[in-house]
Amino acid sequence: MARVSRKPQGVRRSAAARSRSQKARAARKHTSGILDGIMAALPFTEEQWHKFFLTSIIVVGLAIAWTVASYAGVPEMARDELAKSASRSGFEVSKVRVSGVERMNEQLVYERVLAQRDRPMPLVELEDVRDNLLELPWVADARVSRQLPDTLKIDIVEREPHAVLRKPDRLMLVDGHGHELEPIAREAAKGKLLIEGPGAQKQVEELGRLLDAAPALKPHIAEAEWVGNRRWNLTFTSGQLLALPEGDAGAPALVKFAQLDGMHRLIGGKPIAVDMRVPDRVYLRCKDGPCPTQLARNGRAE
Repeated sequence: MARVSRKPQGVRRSAAARSRSQKARAARKHTSGILDGIMAALPFTEEQWHKFFLTSIIVVGLAIAWTVASYAGVPEMARDELAKSASRSGFEVSKVRVSGVERMNEQLVYERVLAQRDRPMPLVELEDVRDNLLELPWVADARVSRQLPDTLKIDIVEREPHAVLRKPDRLMLVDGHGHELEPIAREAAKGKLLIEGPGAQKQVEELGRLLDAAPALKPHIAEAEWVGNRRWNLTFTSGQLLALPEGDAGAPALVKFAQLDGMHRLIGGKPIAVDMRVPDRVYLRCKDGPCPTQLARNGRAE
């Protein structure tokens, strides 16, 4: 049998190996000493650290398990099973109760909600139902709630009709913000404030503030025309026209007209038009041309 002879390790290589081993032990001892020092400096005991690390491992494990279950659709399946159980127990939508409807067609509300009929109560998304109702022109706000076991309650807050907007092809009922509610017939529009002119719909709120400056005149105003995207012409129920100045001068001019009307009974009088666009002057126009007298801003006849 052949013999294998091993060459003895050199002295230098052996010494180098022992040196590296000693340095590694020293480094480990140094690092361990630093870690022990840091651990000792922290206000936690070894047992508390052990509980902390154990809790962290459990939390991470649960998070991983939940993520895997979510991807597998387990929560949705559990939710569906719960909903089916509730439905079998009578907790499903079989009634819809609507309140707050006075002007709008109540049937439109039921049409938006009937999709929830026979649906298990836990599966009814109340916010989705509310958003669906807010798409109706008349609905300013809607509150949707469950009345267990089987009733869905709808509380409607309607918009207030404010005026009639004359469009090129039809008349449209609008609220105080210019929001369109529904088309309206000419006969039904009688007695309501008629608004017209390019861009008038965006100025409905501003018109409301203007008319609030002289509330005594409101019952006498039949139409308001937005002229040149800068000012209003008002037509009274008597057929007379009032031309107001543009901008912030409109409200003071309307107040002054109300004062002059109180002194001279302009509404229903001889003037067919009153022009207040020029500061400190009020020009009156009668059927045959300018009226015999003009009124100054202080109300004195000239």
